[in-house]
Amino acid sequence: MKYDYIIVGAGSAGCVLANRLSADPSNNVLLIEAGKKDRNINIHIPGAYAKLHRSKVDWGYWSAPQEYVLNRKLYLPRGKTLGGSSSTNAMAYVRGNRADYDEWASLGNAGWSYEEVLPYFIKSEHNEDLHNAYHSQSGELHVAFPRYQTPYSAAFIEACEQTGFVRNDDYNGEQQAGVGYFQFNIKDRKRHSAAAAFLKPVLKRKNLNVLTNTYTKKILLEKGKAVGVEVGNTASQSHIFKAQKDIILSAGAYASPQLLMLSGIGDPVKLKKHGIKCLHELSGVGQNLQDHLFVPLSVLSKQQKGLNHHVKMGHQLADAFNYFVRKKGVLQIGPLEAVAFSNTSLSSKRVDYQFHFAAFQLGEAANVSLYDIHTFPQTDGFSILPTLLRPKSRGYLNLVSNNPFDFPHIQPYFLSEAHDRQTFLEAAQKGIKVLQSTAFDAYRARFVHQIDQMSEDALFHYLQQKLETVYHPVGTCKMGQDEAAVVDSQLRVHGIEHLRVMDASIMPTIVSGNTNAAVYMIAEKGAEMVLGD
Repeated sequence: MKYDYIIVGAGSAGCVLANRLSADPSNNVLLIEAGKKDRNINIHIPGAYAKLHRSKVDWGYWSAPQEYVLNRKLYLPRGKTLGGSSSTNAMAYVRGNRADYDEWASLGNAGWSYEEVLPYFIKSEHNEDLHNAYHSQSGELHVAFPRYQTPYSAAFIEACEQTGFVRNDDYNGEQQAGVGYFQFNIKDRKRHSAAAAFLKPVLKRKNLNVLTNTYTKKILLEKGKAVGVEVGNTASQSHIFKAQKDIILSAGAYASPQLLMLSGIGDPVKLKKHGIKCLHELSGVGQNLQDHLFVPLSVLSKQQKGLNHHVKMGHQLADAFNYFVRKKGVLQIGPLEAVAFSNTSLSSKRVDYQFHFAAFQLGEAANVSLYDIHTFPQTDGFSILPTLLRPKSRGYLNLVSNNPFDFPHIQPYFLSEAHDRQTFLEAAQKGIKVLQSTAFDAYRARFVHQIDQMSEDALFHYLQQKLETVYHPVGTCKMGQDEAAVVDSQLRVHGIEHLRVMDASIMPTIVSGNTNAAVYMIAEKGAEMVLGD
């Protein structure tokens, strides 16, 4: 069967695109997802977030050893289900900084300045709490402040104010800098993923076909045009779908460039190594990889008012009763509660770090991981997670074979730039000062790992030991006009007709905050471009 549009990847961007492109009943749309339907109950319960990583709904990538991070391999979670990572993330809704998008435009990407992209953020949004020119109540995606709060989050906000932050109740509004509560994609106590917001309400459209548990193996090219896709769940299994208009890759910053390379689009020397004929040379495919890093600065608390003790089986049963029967309690929120944005001495006028605040502590065990609930300690505490927002380090992604079922080689080169190392260290030092403030006196027992007593060198070593990716990979099919660019400002793959990329991989530079909201914006703007053509 021929379709007008084929969308590869039913993540945040893919769900928006499927909704918008199928709104016209004359468009036949096919949406292809490698993961299964989002039936895992833990997806929909905000407080079950930690159970999603290292599960069947997580791709579970790993980085190559990181030279500047003690040669550690870092875990790289990505959602593998309808909704993609919007079904497995911490639900934080952060648009980034005005300067992020103005920078995109200054790099030659017409139409991508802040004032030009703001309407697409607003279009998607139904904000339950904020009513001003930066928000709307007419979109599908629900955004709200946390409906359950521990006392630690209010103390964090006060502590930040005591140490020089301004109070900011809308970091997605006029300015980003400051401290306040996170805005979350949660509706009626449930995760409001891309699948829940954009896809499920339109599944009955006769012109929309959604295939799950279906791997896309390559894009079919004929005379410089994308004409179809080959799918199959084994090496020998194969089925072809043809597209009369556009094929749109929305498989994310790892899978989209991988699929381009498997299809013969990329660096000819690298493709030849794997027996792939280069059909179109684009050396930038898989390059320009960027991601955010954060590290837990944890404190043990004097009380059991946080999240750690809820890991115990007895508490889990009580929490489930409160959530499902009494419609209240801790499962209404994810791991995060509050947030702060500011700048180090290396960026005098622009935000370059973020504090994620969480009402849990990561403990002192050597094997503890943010992405493995089985390692979580059961003694309460709280953590600030300083986050490196605008890294200068750049990595890449390469194929390891011509087998579409093999994970790519992912080399982020984390902290390879001295600028990143210094920025990260300064942000961590500021985080410790916030945790030492008098606002936490009533709750703070002691610092985990005695990080408050470490020398600068010892603290940086601790950062290397404990940092994790925030799983915000971007940039591997970057938008631009230079030799390293993969797509133009209309998100069309350079030199190939009827092929576009619309996901986080098109970002030329990473946004200053959690990336999910920006992906929704990219899809909204991209859908309008497609329909305009």
